[in-house]
Amino acid sequence: MRILHTADWHFGKTLEGRSRLEEQIAFVDELVTLADDQQADLILMAGDVYDSVNPPAMAEQLFYEATARLTQNGRPMVIIAGNHDQPERISSAAPLVRGRGIHLLGVPSPTGLEISIPRTGETAVIAPLSYPSESRLNELLIDDHDEHNIRRAYSERVGRLMKQLSAGFRADTVNLAMSHVYVLGGVETDSERPIQVGGAYTVDPSALYTGAQYTALGHLHRAQAVKGEGMIRYSGSPLAYSFSEAGQAKSVTMLDIVPGAVPQMEELFLSSGRPLVRWKAKGGLAEVYQWLDEGRDPNAFIDLEISLQEALSMGDIQNLRKAYSGIVNIRPVYPQTEAEEQFSERAQLPVHELFRKFYERQTGGAVPDDRMVEIFLELIDGEEQLEPSSTETGKGVQS
Repeated sequence: MRILHTADWHFGKTLEGRSRLEEQIAFVDELVTLADDQQADLILMAGDVYDSVNPPAMAEQLFYEATARLTQNGRPMVIIAGNHDQPERISSAAPLVRGRGIHLLGVPSPTGLEISIPRTGETAVIAPLSYPSESRLNELLIDDHDEHNIRRAYSERVGRLMKQLSAGFRADTVNLAMSHVYVLGGVETDSERPIQVGGAYTVDPSALYTGAQYTALGHLHRAQAVKGEGMIRYSGSPLAYSFSEAGQAKSVTMLDIVPGAVPQMEELFLSSGRPLVRWKAKGGLAEVYQWLDEGRDPNAFIDLEISLQEALSMGDIQNLRKAYSGIVNIRPVYPQTEAEEQFSERAQLPVHELFRKFYERQTGGAVPDDRMVEIFLELIDGEEQLEPSSTETGKGVQS
């Protein structure tokens, strides 16, 4: 059977007050086309349908239209709630749509799903775990404030739930798992609302291994695989929702799976979202206007960092926004600020990296070999050993 994995739609989300609705509508059109062209038999949506627990009416309408269009040919679809979603809102329409193969799961379920695929004659058994917060589990996981203990208790609870949900896995079925969690080792972006406190509410990859052939995850917006047993993957968000996602290619995941075999995976890239781009204009306002005249990044939202000698006036800001409405942020950088940032960056570098940079600058770009770096480090160590302690220095003065 062919399975399409998507997640993190975040319908209703804006970018610094700018609507993303048109892009989200275009994404739904693209997703429906992909599902039909790729002959998807089943769609898994791994949470964060909306961006807030109280989404605007247009976001809800878009979600209902999307699910209706994706399932209009009898194709089943499974949707779980993410940490941005209100679970009751996700599951409220479940009685109305279950008959047409749409499964809406708000709170963690005690049992898995079994779905027949008429085209192939196969059966998919799915272990679907909606975002498992303590409130949604209706239990206190541990009466402890130690981060390590909280993480361990949380991972163990998620692991037990996944094993319970996957109890129906069989050798003759396509066995799938899905959840909306933050797995240790995943790469985050700024647009994901944290679902962990200082890293406490994170899940060890081992908690997700239930014997599933594929585990479909939501929450992280960068498409990525998770290291662990079996195939575990975040499909990522369909649109870039913060400038920390600038340059990311957005996609959905398509899988070919037969019982007992390793899935064949393909990443299908999307084109419906406006790019998010960072500009760093070292040449000041003149360089920005030159880029605009050249038509650089014509359809993008721009995060602009501009180097200036004098303060940026309100008139300058208004003129920039009139010149291109896609400029979202304007951050002036002055010589003192740049120097402080460079000093801060250098202070965080290890000694051997500082030496390499110094050598390259002094020699016009030559790179020191490893032996030269070792000699430099040995000299530093020798200086530290020869340097007298404060106590010894004091005795020398007294004598």
